[in-house]
Amino acid sequence: MSTTLYPKNVTGHITMVASKSQTIRALLIATFAKGKSIIHNALESDDTFACITVCRAFGATITVLADNSLLVQAPQTFPDSIAVDCGNSGTTLYLATGLAASIACPVTFTGDEQLQNRPLGELLRALTELGVAVEALRPGYPPFTIRGPITGGTTTIECHSSQYLSALLLGCPLGTNKSTIYVPLLNERPYVKMTTSWLDNLGIAYESSPQMDKFSIAGQQTYLPFGTTIWGDYSSASFFFCSAAVTGGCVTVSGLDPDDSQGDKEILPVLEAMGCTVTWTDTTSVRVCGPKKGSLQSGVFDLNAMPDALPVLAVTACYAQGKTMLTNVPQARIKETDRITSMRKNLVALGARVEEEEDALVIYGNGELPGGPCKGFGDHRIIMAMAIAALGAKNPVTIDSTAAVAVTFPTFFSLLEQISEEIVHA
Repeated sequence: MSTTLYPKNVTGHITMVASKSQTIRALLIATFAKGKSIIHNALESDDTFACITVCRAFGATITVLADNSLLVQAPQTFPDSIAVDCGNSGTTLYLATGLAASIACPVTFTGDEQLQNRPLGELLRALTELGVAVEALRPGYPPFTIRGPITGGTTTIECHSSQYLSALLLGCPLGTNKSTIYVPLLNERPYVKMTTSWLDNLGIAYESSPQMDKFSIAGQQTYLPFGTTIWGDYSSASFFFCSAAVTGGCVTVSGLDPDDSQGDKEILPVLEAMGCTVTWTDTTSVRVCGPKKGSLQSGVFDLNAMPDALPVLAVTACYAQGKTMLTNVPQARIKETDRITSMRKNLVALGARVEEEEDALVIYGNGELPGGPCKGFGDHRIIMAMAIAALGAKNPVTIDSTAAVAVTFPTFFSLLEQISEEIVHA
């Protein structure tokens, strides 16, 4: 399905959908807890539906309550063997792998074609060092089969994706002995802090160095059932923040936690540095106003903690004046697509001057984009970024494969329409 979008002004107020990262963590931890947990305001998307399917394969009973909350009854015992299909959800694949490694039955993981090209060799190697048996047709990629339990010991892992470490942190407390993890490389640190917040809130014992380069986790621990409410997703909100930036409009987004550990929260100071005004209007709502159109400022921005913001900030940089560098984000190449290359191709197709480096995008903005056709690459964040590009373009922008937004944000286009205004030419 292709979608053509036209230049528009933006103004208005929306309530943000729930965090995908938090919803998936809640579902998986509840499945390995002892008893019934309840999750309020869970995200409804293809990724979270895939996670629910995985949890049910482990034996969990998941019931949708009258207020759309999810009641999760953890299994008393796990099946003798388990096969799970994670669909397109990389977060589910990585985190479920860590938890599945704690149980003494074979668990086979697969996913769609795109997911089968997501690398996790470092994670599987680390699990092997901690006592887990691993079999894979293509080493380091799905489909693969693991069999626990995690017996403990010491491992060293380079975390090109933070989800490698999060997977170990979730699984190791359920192992039989103490595990020690050395982490010489760690990208996306805020997402590890999100995981350790879950461990803290659920009383899991572990030790972490201040630099987050060593973790020690006691074994034979238990996840207790819990109740939680999922806050709005900063990754999804970033597209609406940037819609104001590229058009010179004002957008208020509600349902956000200002103290959330989500890395993409840091897009707000980036937009301030580019000339936007950011104001918290109450404890859960933030208002972003862009400067006069064509007046955004360029800069150098380190995106290691928020790689998902790369596509939409690359778009925003096209509407700035001068050279913008989006740096230190090598992990953007191992997402649903190689987002560094894909965004360069798309923005060049729309008339921008863009260069790519091994771990960066360099955008030479002149305050505008001509528009034209571009590709979605089957990647929800690229599709949404190109939709934001269309708002300020001189001509319409046509994006193919737009149905992929349902992976994390099925209501994206309807919310975008809610704040969009036709441009009236005098």
